[in-house]
Amino acid sequence: MSASKRPAAPITDTQAGIRAAITADPQNAAYTAAGVEPLYVADPRARILLIGQAPGQRAQDARLFFNDPSGDRLREWMDVTRDQFYDPRNFAVLPLDFYFPGKGKGGDLPPRKGFADKWLPQLIDQMPQVKLTVLIGSYAQRWYLGQRAQKTLTATVEHYADYLPDALPIVHPSPRNQAWVKQHPWFMDQVVPELRTRVHGLID
Repeated sequence: MSASKRPAAPITDTQAGIRAAITADPQNAAYTAAGVEPLYVADPRARILLIGQAPGQRAQDARLFFNDPSGDRLREWMDVTRDQFYDPRNFAVLPLDFYFPGKGKGGDLPPRKGFADKWLPQLIDQMPQVKLTVLIGSYAQRWYLGQRAQKTLTATVEHYADYLPDALPIVHPSPRNQAWVKQHPWFMDQVVPELRTRVHGLID
């Protein structure tokens, strides 16, 4: 992660303090006023961190990430059960925005600018046991890898070995990306087995 990506927000050294600061942030005032809580999972015991785009409306309403076909595919790629996946000692989940950003013409809107820079470094600092960060999609890859990311998602994922052992970039498991997976057979042949091996070496 780039050293320049440091939080431009009040710094606190407790999980509760960070959550309180997030809900009090004027950037999130409309969500807080509507009773919408920030959605993320950041247990200090977590060994694997998933960084993605932002929760969809369904995830925000249910207060649960990846409870959909995308989640089923992601768990299949990692070869883990739902119980393993939703055990916060195994997996932390930090999207680049903790709130559903709304719908655009082509799908969900992107994470709000500056949000991740404010909050993710503080929460990552609270999870010293993380040994692997899985970067799901281009937004997460560009944010976390900075100038180390390739020009395209495909190139970044294809060069996954360059980022090991700390990080592993993957395509989003959305059914909409099935065509991409078929067009790039090396993903299932090389990247997914690497992902499974590393995940299995870290979880209970």
